[in-house]
Amino acid sequence: MSAINDFLIDLVRAANELEQVSRYKKIYLIDQAVIMICDMRKVAGIPPNLGNTDAVVDLQTTAALIDSGQASDAKIKSALLDAAGMIRDLHIAIDTKTVIQVVDRG
Repeated sequence: MSAINDFLIDLVRAANELEQVSRYKKIYLIDQAVIMICDMRKVAGIPPNLGNTDAVVDLQTTAALIDSGQASDAKIKSALLDAAGMIRDLHIAIDTKTVIQVVDRG
């Protein structure tokens, strides 16, 4: 099993067993997911989204809210599962060598 699959399992397990996961582990998992998503986007040829509509910004915001004790369990669970979904999709795109075109609608 690959490191990516192992990490996906960790994210989903943490989301499903949220009450058993420490605050620091939740932050760590989200931070690592952000790093992995950004790295995988580069490999897939997806340019960085500099706006505040990027899902990565939402993950980073949730990590900050966890750190300050202001994130609800539902928000944390959603962030962990969203991160897992993004990583899974990027992994598939990279593995299948899918060509991704980014269209500027601005």
